[in-house]
Amino acid sequence: MPATLEVKCANPDCELDMFELHYTYDMPDDVGVEDFACPYCRETETLEEIRV
Repeated sequence: MPATLEVKCANPDCELDMFELHYTYDMPDDVGVEDFACPYCRETETLEEIRV
């Protein structure tokens, strides 16, 4: 099953709480939260992986 990455934006000015990224099998294994930007505020530095 492809990986799922749960992410939150820690930017205090951003209204987005959390979101999930659902990969396909073609996504490289070394892809992580640092490769994405917040879809709401467009920040890249404030994204954090949610680990459960």
